[in-house]
Amino acid sequence: MPDNVRSFSVGYNPINKSDHFTSGDFITGQVTFELSKDCKIDSLCVKLKGKAQVKWRSRYRRQVRAYSDKHKYFSIKQFIIRKDRGNTVVRQGSHVYPFTVHIPVKDLPSSFKGSYGKITYRLEANLSRSMRVDTKAKTKFTLLHKQSLNGDPLLMTPQQSTINKKMILCTSGTVGMDVNIERTGFYQGEGIKVMASIQNRSSREIKPKFCLYKKYSYFAKEKRRVETKDILKEEGEVISPSAGQTVTRIITIPPTTHASILNCNIIKAEYRLKVYLDVKYARDPVIKFPIVILPALQEPDNEEHPSAFTSSMFG
Repeated sequence: MPDNVRSFSVGYNPINKSDHFTSGDFITGQVTFELSKDCKIDSLCVKLKGKAQVKWRSRYRRQVRAYSDKHKYFSIKQFIIRKDRGNTVVRQGSHVYPFTVHIPVKDLPSSFKGSYGKITYRLEANLSRSMRVDTKAKTKFTLLHKQSLNGDPLLMTPQQSTINKKMILCTSGTVGMDVNIERTGFYQGEGIKVMASIQNRSSREIKPKFCLYKKYSYFAKEKRRVETKDILKEEGEVISPSAGQTVTRIITIPPTTHASILNCNIIKAEYRLKVYLDVKYARDPVIKFPIVILPALQEPDNEEHPSAFTSSMFG
């Protein structure tokens, strides 16, 4: 039996230049379809969904074990045509049905996609007819966990660490450094100012190096899968034996780096800034700082949209 529905789609209207939403925003959109002839419809609805899910496999000896978990943040259904009001006859041709749905005011993590998990938000449309398989369409949208440096005092906290290490084997003496960064939270595309006071009391040249890397963690069945990758590396000038130097470096976070995710119970997106001294034939002294990356500041739109943020970043 031929299907009378020639096309069926759902879409939304962006509310800002970056095409993203936050908790508490309203999404307006349209369900659009075309009928080849008049059709009786039981119901037409849109759904707003948000969920996180993880999945991976691990090999242990000769066994392969599967791990998966998911967490649903919300699932909201809104009817455009209701079944309890009787069948509705829709005429042949193209039809557009507008809708408005409200994203719940909750502590929602940002949209995310990693190697072993993802956090997705989407709109779905469902057309139901008697004696027919439901016609469905869906589209994803990006949600950001809206926050700022002023929203959490911990993000403005400076960080400082000191290390001194005695060289052994082929290198004698000691090397040390005292490293400071101005705060913990930074926006995408912002520079991290690193100040390091370095003392080289060893018999070899040393070179300060800097590395920003990501650490993504996925959790399921009380197990964890970790994904790490260097984002950028930089190095300073050589420091001669029996010399000291104060090094100032600006490490710029790439604008495309994903914002930190610290408010999801099965996925975490964390970042570290590693400062270390490259010493030949010796184990390098290393200092690591946790870095929280926030979504880049957006230019204000002509119209304000409701949003909410209630979170303890390190809860």
